[in-house]
This record gives sequence, structure tokens and C-alpha cells, in this order.
Amino acid sequence: MSRCLRLALLLWPVVSACGDGASATTPDATPDAPSSLIHASDVPIDGLSAADVAKFNDGDDLFDLPFLPGDGIGPLFVRTACGACHDEGGRGPGLVQKMAIVEPDGVTAAADQSALVYGHTIREGLSAGATIPLDPPDNPNVKVTIRVGPPVFGRGYIEAVDDAAIAAQETLQAGRTDGIHGVRNLTTFASVPNPDQTFETYKLGDPVVGRFGLKARIATLDDFAADAFQGDMGMTTPMRPTELPNPDNLTDDLRPGVDLDIDHVNRVAFYMRRIAIPKRVGQSDRGTALFAQVNCAACHVPAMHTRADYPIPQLAGIDAPIYTDLLLHDMGPALADGQTDGSATSTGWRTAPLIGLRFARTYLHDSRAQSVTEAVMAHAGEASGALQAFQALSADDQSLLIQYVEAL
Repeated sequence: MSRCLRLALLLWPVVSACGDGASATTPDATPDAPSSLIHASDVPIDGLSAADVAKFNDGDDLFDLPFLPGDGIGPLFVRTACGACHDEGGRGPGLVQKMAIVEPDGVTAAADQSALVYGHTIREGLSAGATIPLDPPDNPNVKVTIRVGPPVFGRGYIEAVDDAAIAAQETLQAGRTDGIHGVRNLTTFASVPNPDQTFETYKLGDPVVGRFGLKARIATLDDFAADAFQGDMGMTTPMRPTELPNPDNLTDDLRPGVDLDIDHVNRVAFYMRRIAIPKRVGQSDRGTALFAQVNCAACHVPAMHTRADYPIPQLAGIDAPIYTDLLLHDMGPALADGQTDGSATSTGWRTAPLIGLRFARTYLHDSRAQSVTEAVMAHAGEASGALQAFQALSADDQSLLIQYVEAL
């Protein structure tokens, strides 16, 4: 976030940046964002106190902080800061390369993944005496794919969605006759519990409903942060205290012990939980109708209801305009990556939240689509019927629908 914008937010702590009528406001909050903030992306939710805006900015700073060897980065790492993959809270520019052993069809994950001794993530950054990067083995059955860092806009809304609302979508879709049958990613909590139990009370190994990550394998934003610190930066935390295995068999880095304290994790999570959904402009009733008509809204559900007891009052008990069902869908072999995450298969992807799409320049998990139209045309598998319905529209209606999506 720019220094000028940050100062404006501190002086005016009731920014309204959520749009679509879904922004909750306090009684004395200013109802509309100033024109200078209509096109801002990385701003806090409406109605925060000045003290919470300051905490938001503190977390924003930590999110962009690049780590050095003396901070404990490595021994292997992908990027040096959260902001490298989510610049200004948005999409990319950083990316992660994944690898998997697949069957001869190039799609199905092989049962035997033992050739990937150190996991499925390529890590070429070296620190703390590491000399051997983690690259794909010389194996013709290794499939290498890209994942571009998704936006983190509105992630507090997503965390706040009631588990029951996600389950209800799964049940609703099970009765559909058009092949759209999303499923929850029923996975397990993989971290040491956070001593701060404000947002969750999960214990290591507890069953959870995933919602974060491109395959929805993580349930909470503090776990999301701890997982990224460990997996992408090699930074250990009390929630993820173990250095990842590496070819050099190094068990620590240049900062002995745990690299980041739990306060660091929670300050970053504070920021992510309160990033606004960017204000949506230029949408039309006709676009809304077309979005539903061609079944985009079946998976990109315009709103999901949040928990009444979510600890951030502005996000509790509301219809969150996140444009996702948070379910996994089979998107067809062309988008397969060979990866399995919990309930997610090689072709299975969580419905991408259509939040801040107007700030994106590339689309889909690997940036293969250079326009929203290209992204729509790449939909297959369960989305084949929706694609056919889009193609059956007149050229004018196709254009209106694309404009609607581009404004999200």
C-alpha cells in the first residue's frame, strides 16, 4: 500500500471499500468511499477503529517484509516475502512451481510418489549453507506445473463463511442434473495450535473444511500464513516449527531455533482478515442476469453466508460477496497438475473467488489465460455446460457478461 493512501486511512478510519451493498458499517461510519479510494485494492474493511487500521498497516508492512539469511530464511526457499507472490494484496507476480509423478496419461497422479523425496514443491533459493536446490528428478513421468500467487483480497470474508453454508452448497449441487457436483475438501489441521484461540480451536490432526489455497487444503488464515512462511520462505514458526527436509540434510538455518514468533504470524493474519473486497464499479443488471443464466453463478456463487459468531463484527452474519462456493470441481484434463491435496484430485480445483478481478492481468491458476474470455474458454469438466451456454449467447451478450466479470 502506498504511503499516501496509508496516511489517508489513518486519518479517515471508516473507509468503505466493499461495494455491492455487502459492506457492513458502524452507525457513525461514512457510507461511501472517497473517490480516491474507488480504485484502491489493498485497503482495510469498512468501519475499523483508528487503532485497528494501524494494526492493519503493521501487518501489511510485515506481509511485504523481505527476509534475509540472518532472519532465518531457508535453507531452501521459493520467495523472500509474502508480497513477492501477492503484490499489494493482488495476484502475483511471484509463482510457485509444483511437481508430481503422473501416469502415462499425463493427468492422473501416480500412486507411487517416492521419487519426490523432498516433496512436491520446487525450491531453488539457497541459504544457510545449502548447496543443492530442490529441482525435479530426471524422470520422464514428472509433471511440472505453475501456480501464480492468488490475490488475498477479502480473505477474511472467506474465513468467516460458515462451514454449514459450504456443506449446503455441496448438498444442493449433488442434486443437479448438469454435472456440476462440487465437493468440500475435507482435510486435517496440520499445524500446532495457535495459542490465540480467538478465531479457531483446532488441534493438530483435527478434521477441517479447507477453503484457502488453489485446492482448498487450508482452513484458517493463521495456518495459511504459517504454511506459507514454512513452505515458501523456509521460515519456521510455533505453528510450523520444523525445518523442511532438504538434500543437504540441514536441520536449521542461520537463525537457530524457530525463526518467527507467534505474534508475527498473528499480525500478518490480522492484516489478511481485514483486507476489503475492492469496490466494484461498472456492473449491470443485465450482466448479473447473464451470469446466472449461463450457470456461472452455480459455482461462482455471488454470496455465501458467514458465521454469526465470527470474531470480526463487520464480517459476522452477513452474505459475503465472494463469488465462489469454496468447493472442489473437476475442471478437465487440460487444467490437471498431477497434484492431490486432501480430497482434491489432479483435475480438481477450488472455485476461484472472483474478487478484485479487475486488477488482474492474467487468469487461471497458472496465468495461461491472458483475458477473461480466454479463462472462460478454458473451462471444461464440470463447467462444460456453462461454457456451451456462454458460446450460445449473442456476441453482444457475451461482451456484456465478460464486462460484468471484469468489473468484479
